[in-house]
Amino acid sequence: MTREDLLEKLRLSRPAVTVVGLGGAGCNITTWIADKKLAGGKIIGANTDAGHLSTMTRADKVILLGEKLCKGHGCGGYPERGAEAAKENLDEIKEELQGTNLLFLVAGLGGGSGTGAIPVFASVGREVGALTIACVTIPFTIEMTRREKARDAIKSLAENCDSIVVIDNSKLREVAGNLPLKDALSVANALVGAFVKNITDTITQPSLVNLDYADLRAVMERGGISSIGIGEGDGATRVEKAVSQALSTPLLDITDISNAYGVLIHIVGGEDMTLEEVAIAGEQIMDHIPNTKRVIWGAKVDPDLAGRVRVMAVVTGVTCPFLSGVPKSLPQPAIPKEVAKPLRQAMEHMVEALPQEKISRAAVFSKEK
Repeated sequence: MTREDLLEKLRLSRPAVTVVGLGGAGCNITTWIADKKLAGGKIIGANTDAGHLSTMTRADKVILLGEKLCKGHGCGGYPERGAEAAKENLDEIKEELQGTNLLFLVAGLGGGSGTGAIPVFASVGREVGALTIACVTIPFTIEMTRREKARDAIKSLAENCDSIVVIDNSKLREVAGNLPLKDALSVANALVGAFVKNITDTITQPSLVNLDYADLRAVMERGGISSIGIGEGDGATRVEKAVSQALSTPLLDITDISNAYGVLIHIVGGEDMTLEEVAIAGEQIMDHIPNTKRVIWGAKVDPDLAGRVRVMAVVTGVTCPFLSGVPKSLPQPAIPKEVAKPLRQAMEHMVEALPQEKISRAAVFSKEK
């Protein structure tokens, strides 16, 4: 086999990745991803609001949902209209998702377009055989009506999604409460965008430690509700610190992390990060989640993180009080200052790395079954 033949086989073996931003919040997040130059993936923006959709200049494809039903004016916050609007474009959606191996669906739940359309897109993803991962945000606790809409949408999503990464805006204030509101919401979107981009880049591009599509499917397929945490560390035990923070401070209330279905860890560090440091992360993970054997991780080098490492942990197959509508019987202890401070610093570093154009919608990582 010649080198040219090998490279061609490598090209053909790479999974086809599609990222779909749904509604205003989802489109904003995919704009962030496009700004960061997603490698090896196609970006689609879909919305009922023609005005907002016209700003999606960096998307590979835009879909105006429900042109006959909504006439480009949005759907007024009604998920039922959002679902009907998506069904109006069903043939176009199927055509765009055909051949996709890995499908990310990104939306802010609680409104109309994204909340109603995302289950429709998920059903098409299941139909074309894609590993379908929804990355959604849920409103603040005080937004009771919007949270009810979000809860119904997640239950509907669970029928067709392999994993649902949920981001609770109320949890965000525990680790980003000192940031200005606009920056805090931008960081939340950046976290969702970073999750999608990091996973896509790591399975399609060479990295320090590569993930492949089979690894991702092993952890995310039928993984149910998923929770995301972020941690950052420096010094001699920087990896241990970052992993511990990421696993102990998920951005979604979950019942018990020890019986999770699987764990996906993504580590980014400066050029001084060693392979041995990355390997230590596995031991840390098993200490926190002893009852799962589905543990995978990937690692990348970022010259801008000299002396530091940042860890994003995705824990799949957890149970979440939000879905049942019954709050935890005991209040959650406050995050200790020694943990909250580095988490805020990690988010502040992400703010500094954001482009000048700010994204206005928030998101909090979580997972659903």
